[in-house]
Amino acid sequence: MSEPTSDDRATDTPRPPRVVVGVDGSPGSRAALVYAWAAAARRGADLEVVATWSVQTVWVGGYPLGVPSISAVREEMESRVQAMVDEVRGDPAVAAVPGAADVRVTTAVSVGPAAQELVDASADADLVVVGNRGRGAVRSVVLGSVALHCVTHARCPVVVVHPSSTGHARRRPVIVGIDGSAASRAALLAGVAEAARLGTDVVAVTTYQMADHWMALSTVVVPTAEEVRWDLQRGGEAMLEDVLEEHRTGSGGRSPDARVVVAEGAPADILGQWAAGAALLVVGSRGHGALRGLLLGSVALACAMHASGAVMVVHPLPDRAPTGTTQRATVNA
Repeated sequence: MSEPTSDDRATDTPRPPRVVVGVDGSPGSRAALVYAWAAAARRGADLEVVATWSVQTVWVGGYPLGVPSISAVREEMESRVQAMVDEVRGDPAVAAVPGAADVRVTTAVSVGPAAQELVDASADADLVVVGNRGRGAVRSVVLGSVALHCVTHARCPVVVVHPSSTGHARRRPVIVGIDGSAASRAALLAGVAEAARLGTDVVAVTTYQMADHWMALSTVVVPTAEEVRWDLQRGGEAMLEDVLEEHRTGSGGRSPDARVVVAEGAPADILGQWAAGAALLVVGSRGHGALRGLLLGSVALACAMHASGAVMVVHPLPDRAPTGTTQRATVNA
């Protein structure tokens, strides 16, 4: 029998869970770091803090002006990241979370686009956390380019942290938007797991809008609002029970309390209203919208842009990179 290769050994060795957070010194990225640290503590996960910078050379009269020293910039960036890590370590929102002091924190500082670095890191991460906007060129946009790129392309769930969602408030529910799609089932499974970690309950919200037919109603059969609500309630409860049973299988038979709510209105508007009183809003990356080929659906995008608090966007499970094989340069913090 042949000896196992190094790749075989790496694949067979379970890796600890891993949370990745992007920081750039902005208030939004600090809020993201607080959230990510608490999330790592509740998962028993390692935390990787990612920061990047770009080298921009200005040419004047045929000569480069202001060529930076890469090593000096890296040292300065590493110092700033470490200072943020040390400051957040003592934040009350972090210190109050059981296990926060035991989180293994590493930093990764590199040259290049932040969005691509975070997407690359998501290949073997359990969660990516970003602020809703940072130090980008267009400071007034509601959702920054890094956050948008991550929620669209990351290969694991992404939490977009708005400034009001620093830390976690207990006993506020986790809200999950469902519509019967595979992506919404993945979101519900993730939402149930988050609620279990937070010690709170789950509210699965599904919505409907009655069509305004531009024709004689005598020629079409239109279900009543009560029939629509009953059908959605029954379908939502069936999905919820199926997801809860899957969660119980891997958690010793335990699951958080959960219920289904059916509401009339536009999905993004309804979910935004529920998010205002939630610990977390969870949505699938795309659902049963008209444009099925989009990487990010309109509801997920609207929630990530406008919902208050923290918003988790969950993609259907992709092919993940083999665990233990991805090499990343990190520094213990």
